Amino acid sequence: MRNTLKSSTLEQKFPILAVENDCIISKNADVTIAYQLELPEVFTVTSPEYEIIHATWCKAIRLLPNYTIVHKQDWFENEKYQIENQTENSTFLNRSFEKHFYQRPYLKHTCYVYIIKTSKIRAAQKSNVNMLTRKFVIPAEVQSGSIAKFVEAVQQFERIINDCDFLQLTRLTNDDIVGTEEKAGIIEKYFSLSQQETTCLQDVTLKTGDMKIGDKHVCLHTLSETNDLPSSVYTDYRHEKMSTDKSECRLSFAAPLGLLLACDHIYNQYIFIDDSSENLKNFEQTARNMYSLSRYSRSNQINSEWIEEYLNEAHSNNLTSVRAHYNIFAWSSSLEQLKNIKSEVGSQIASLGCTPRHNTVNTPTLFWAGIPGGEGDFPFEESFYTFIEQGVCLFSQETNYKSSLSAFGIRMTDRLNGLPIHLDISDMPMKKGIITNRNKFVLGPSGSGKSFFTNHMVRQYYEQGAHIVLVDTGNSYEGLNKLIHYKTQGIDGIYFTYTEDNPISFNPFYNESYQFDIEKKESLKTLLLTLWKREDEMPKRSEETELSKIISKYIELIKNDRNIRPCFNTFYEYVRDVYQVTENVRDKEFDIINFLKVLEPYYKGGEFDFLLNSDKEIDLLGKRFIVFEIDAIKDHKILFPVVTIIIMDTFINKMRRLKGVRKMILIEEAWKAIAKAGMADYIKYLFKTIRKFFGEAVVVTQEIDDIISSPVVKDTIINNSDCKILLDQRKYVNSFERIQEILGLTNKEVSQILSINTANDSNRLYKEVWIGLGGMQSAVYGTEVSLEEYFTYTTEETEKLAVWQLAEKMNGNFELAIRQVAENLRKNNL
Repeated sequence: MRNTLKSSTLEQKFPILAVENDCIISKNADVTIAYQLELPEVFTVTSPEYEIIHATWCKAIRLLPNYTIVHKQDWFENEKYQIENQTENSTFLNRSFEKHFYQRPYLKHTCYVYIIKTSKIRAAQKSNVNMLTRKFVIPAEVQSGSIAKFVEAVQQFERIINDCDFLQLTRLTNDDIVGTEEKAGIIEKYFSLSQQETTCLQDVTLKTGDMKIGDKHVCLHTLSETNDLPSSVYTDYRHEKMSTDKSECRLSFAAPLGLLLACDHIYNQYIFIDDSSENLKNFEQTARNMYSLSRYSRSNQINSEWIEEYLNEAHSNNLTSVRAHYNIFAWSSSLEQLKNIKSEVGSQIASLGCTPRHNTVNTPTLFWAGIPGGEGDFPFEESFYTFIEQGVCLFSQETNYKSSLSAFGIRMTDRLNGLPIHLDISDMPMKKGIITNRNKFVLGPSGSGKSFFTNHMVRQYYEQGAHIVLVDTGNSYEGLNKLIHYKTQGIDGIYFTYTEDNPISFNPFYNESYQFDIEKKESLKTLLLTLWKREDEMPKRSEETELSKIISKYIELIKNDRNIRPCFNTFYEYVRDVYQVTENVRDKEFDIINFLKVLEPYYKGGEFDFLLNSDKEIDLLGKRFIVFEIDAIKDHKILFPVVTIIIMDTFINKMRRLKGVRKMILIEEAWKAIAKAGMADYIKYLFKTIRKFFGEAVVVTQEIDDIISSPVVKDTIINNSDCKILLDQRKYVNSFERIQEILGLTNKEVSQILSINTANDSNRLYKEVWIGLGGMQSAVYGTEVSLEEYFTYTTEETEKLAVWQLAEKMNGNFELAIRQVAENLRKNNL
């Protein structure tokens, strides 16, 4: 059967003549300069910040000459997450994390801005005259030197946009526009309705009833008449799902046509800059005509009043008269699915207060006018008159969460799609000056997902080579420690805890290298003073001096005689049998008898002889994952402060001696110990000094009162933790002002924090967490993990026992036990 449809080649009708000097030249001599635009992340912008973005656009557009078109083109494509960062060295939990998110759908966003210089004649042409119907015509204006002025104006436009902290334009080059052998250009991508780099051109069927690009059926909705628009437009609106009575989450006014529209679509936004004075002059004439004919028709009188109001607004506020147009091209390979998409697009347009208009007549023409560089063919009758300020309100102003380019970081998920993102909250912010230290303060009530987040964070730090010291009071890290202990065959994953049968035991005097620097000697002195003096009893300066002398003499002894085993027992014997006899110590300066009497319980045969005389000579300097579980002794007046000091000594030894190695100490709920002035000084020293040694101190607590109970610690921790991490605070929503004041949070940060977990996806299991960096950068992220990670981190006793009992049956293979429990749960949920 003969094909009766008329066909033509794309080359014959193609509106682009050439691409030179990173500019697109059309066959009508229109000149286009193209950019890719980076927008701020969704849910991170406040109303005043949207006002700044809006003002920036308006200021930049006003600089452009007459008969210029600003075309902002936002692409939104449904894609599926692909596994990343899989190498032979990838860990078990990393692989399970990637597998958990494999093929998860998300909406990918790409934004372009095209600035087009056209002519007065071209700006007024209608849909029956474009490159589909006419031949090559060069307007006389091209020879007048206006192009040079246009290029200069566009450069100023670019500078103004890039001076805004929220927007970033990147000029597209010839290769970006036309493509190379390795990647497709923007024109090629447009004609295939795909942003894939490996895309290829497809057949284009330009029928008004059913336009197709390859096998993709296209539908078009337009906003091209003032009658379809709402009575008022704004820069932003309140997003109710994530807002509360005490806080607001804001999105740009046009966000429902952007990221919130979850189908494949292009959102085109056009601003046509004509001669504003000529536009107003024509309106003056039209208003007079309407007024003179008002006696014959009430509609003429109403139109006259509307035009007068438009003119009054323009003259009184010195506004620029422009034309605007907005359209949404949506597509699907299924006609049945396209019906649902049409309904969805229409409902999103209606949510703005606009009247949805499904355009079937001008679909091919508007598609053709959307070609990068082909905007000069836009039909005049599809635009409406407005001002720049109102026109920009319909620009979409946000994009998806962005992954950090840093080599170091942690994996979290974004709020919109649950998509994994790479987040650096340590190194890159330091380099950019956003923060001045890597310390972190974590606040989250019970049940908020605090333990899962901290497990997730320290696990990724460990796998990237960091040394981790954890002070825990709830067995939160026991599962992770067991996995590391198994994977390293006992070399790493050291777990200290206290039981009646196996009490916690240390040897602070043992040092494999026999190197005792000033910090080590000071920590021994602090330890001995803590054991000797009561909490309310301050040591005299003479006592501190004499004790320093004793420690130095003892260290000299064990260095010279390696047969003497370094421990508290030999130290006690040295003071009792040698120092007391050979040295002339006056009682009023240093009561050595009292000193020996008070410390006797820690000597062999005493009540606490186990504490400082461990026979496990483990040098913790080379151990990269150490957990001190001190829940059983957290209320013990003697053991808890002593153990905490030993822990601090362990970390400070790492801090001083491990050069160029990342290190972290994380302290959970240990505030009763640091209420003492001596321990508070340790914390103060640590938080202020650790940044110089490529380290970070992390404090985790459930209650803010735990911090402020010690004024020294409060000022030290909060003032020296540039990274603040808060979990679900909704239970404190009515009294959050106090937390805001203590932590120095801005109103923007409070709004973000109070939106945590307010609109979670019921189909996914995750908890949200707010991360703020130096008061300059903040956002809410999701902590979502695989089942394997869940069973590694879980603190539920029944779940932990199920894994541990299975591991015992598998000869201690903790990884295999986790894998099997996770697989069994997946099968049961199918």
